[in-house]
Amino acid sequence: MKLLIIGHVWPQPNATAAGEHMMHLLSFFKEMHYDILFVSAAQKPENYCELDTLCIKTAQTYINDDRFDTLIKNYEPTVVLFDRFMTEEQFSWRVHNNCPKAIRILDTEDLHFLRNQRLEALKGKVTTELSDVFKREMASIYRSDLSLIISQKELLLLTEKYNVPKEILNYLPLLSQKKERKSFSFNERKDLIFVGNFLHQPNWNCVQYLKKEIWPKLSQKLPNTKLHIYGSHASEKHLQLLNTKERFLVHGYTDDLENKLLQSKILIAPIQFGAGQKGKLLKAMECKLPNITTTIGAEGMFFNDEWAGKIADNPTEIINETVALYNNETIWQQAQDNCEKIIIKNFDYNTHFLIFKEKMSSLLINLQQHRLKNSTGQILWHHSLRSTEFMSRWITEKNKVKE
Repeated sequence: MKLLIIGHVWPQPNATAAGEHMMHLLSFFKEMHYDILFVSAAQKPENYCELDTLCIKTAQTYINDDRFDTLIKNYEPTVVLFDRFMTEEQFSWRVHNNCPKAIRILDTEDLHFLRNQRLEALKGKVTTELSDVFKREMASIYRSDLSLIISQKELLLLTEKYNVPKEILNYLPLLSQKKERKSFSFNERKDLIFVGNFLHQPNWNCVQYLKKEIWPKLSQKLPNTKLHIYGSHASEKHLQLLNTKERFLVHGYTDDLENKLLQSKILIAPIQFGAGQKGKLLKAMECKLPNITTTIGAEGMFFNDEWAGKIADNPTEIINETVALYNNETIWQQAQDNCEKIIIKNFDYNTHFLIFKEKMSSLLINLQQHRLKNSTGQILWHHSLRSTEFMSRWITEKNKVKE
């Protein structure tokens, strides 16, 4: 069996949660003995994963280019996975035309329309209209045979509010594989840390929020503590927030992130908007690092009233909870103890691999019946890319020439 992955970007597992999530998907298919070809129209960034070293073939592809048709015909994939809905829009019609029997999977990463709605709400703009991003993303979900949804909150939103059939959705959260790490105690750790790719708008917003609203007061209550900010794609705009006198230290990218997390006392992530799950919080829990975050930050990761730290939503609460967690060893130890419990119950790699493997086996056997049940998807493919509109436009222009 063959898997073709069309990447929105080349995976950077050491820089982004999306990159690490993609590596877990690649691992899934390798365990199912798929031959894998990863292609992308994006430029290869620094620190991207050299997939060829993992026996995964790679190729550069191009948008709006017929060479992709030749590539997919020659490869003849069993499964095609689209990395985010924008990639599905650009390439799915070519896959549909050239390899109609290939299973089409959409990896949503998170619901982009939900993230955008929350950003607008943060700005004070509330609208009941369905945005263009919503319509595009929902169309991609319906056109696909299966969409991977990273958060149970988003799964419920799609099924209960928008009536998307459960059969075309698959819950697949961020994942954790057991790894032996050195454990540091309460007294061995110090300082606060925030991590996040600076190109991701919710992360940059969070850094600014920390700088302007949280740290000026929090730093007074923790006078011997520093706040360290790490993240890939840091530009001059981001780095200029560094202020050593204020103990607000913006470092940018580090290839030693895990050790930074292992030696920090608290991850502070007062995320104001976003969607999906937050890789920084899972990575912190893997390093047995308690955290302070918001309701939106913990969304899709908070189960059965268990959390590895505290959840707070306004500056005063965030500051007070951070001080209490930082100074009280008993509270901190309880939060640390919850880290491993939460991972085992909710983010275990092997558990979700078995569920996904069973879903793939079912699709391989019953693809035709599966597609017949998705009537909305069939309708979208029948009028793919508004074919009737463009045919009408073509005829109109042709008739003008005759006149």
